[in-house]
Amino acid sequence: MVCKWDLLFCCCLLGLAGGTAFKSTWELPTTEQMHNSLQSCQLEAAGGDSADMLRCLVEQLGLWTDEQGYNAKRIAKIFAAQRQMEELMVVIEYCNDRERREEQPAQWALEAYKCATSGRFGRWVKDYVKQQQKFK
Repeated sequence: MVCKWDLLFCCCLLGLAGGTAFKSTWELPTTEQMHNSLQSCQLEAAGGDSADMLRCLVEQLGLWTDEQGYNAKRIAKIFAAQRQMEELMVVIEYCNDRERREEQPAQWALEAYKCATSGRFGRWVKDYVKQQQKFK
């Protein structure tokens, strides 16, 4: 099970991504938009189910569809400063494929997230969260 801190890492990471579904003109959301999406998803997953909350959030932010899983290009763009976009896209696509559960999309989203953030990408997420906490 993913703890609340993992979800906070994910939320901060995903807070950089915006839009709904996979629009062709994808823009970064404002802090307010990210906060509203997070609150909405927390209410929607009132039972505390991490998988449902994560799926809701990444879907609202335009980083997930139940048909394709995570959008590796969009997530890689968030971390363009790391200059390893292609490597990150490979990791995300691998985790999407490895954890694919079309009958259980929320569980797929959660397991693919855990898979992708188990290595270097996870450290980038944690570093990003630390940076964002300094600006609060």
